[in-house]
Amino acid sequence: MRITAQATPAEVLENFVYAYTFRDSLVYDNLLDSSFVFVYFDPNLGTSGLFASWNRDVELKTTGRLFRNFETLMLVWDSTIYETLEGESAEIAKTLHLHLFGSRGEFNLTGNAIFNMRQNKHDAKWRITRWKDESQM
Repeated sequence: MRITAQATPAEVLENFVYAYTFRDSLVYDNLLDSSFVFVYFDPNLGTSGLFASWNRDVELKTTGRLFRNFETLMLVWDSTIYETLEGESAEIAKTLHLHLFGSRGEFNLTGNAIFNMRQNKHDAKWRITRWKDESQM
């Protein structure tokens, strides 16, 4: 497993797996655009649940805690549901499996993730602008 140049949206997802596997917050940080937003469904909001979101700073803190609290993180991208690429923008929907193991227990998550990405004009790297999580908890 190696760190890619993020020259394509697929390489961003390769680096995503690398960051999780090696719990590498610096690689993870470089995956996220400055405008990044994470969107998820919270069943405890409202009367029947609502979508909620957080920004890049909260995402980095949350993922940093995840990396510190689990000894093993194994992320597998399964199938591609769809992929669109138009110039400097892309959207990819993937199924995923995430296995977490540590002193806090063992957890297996399965679901879908929709990533919006854009290519940076200054360094030509692709980065994630939006991640909509559709995992089943």
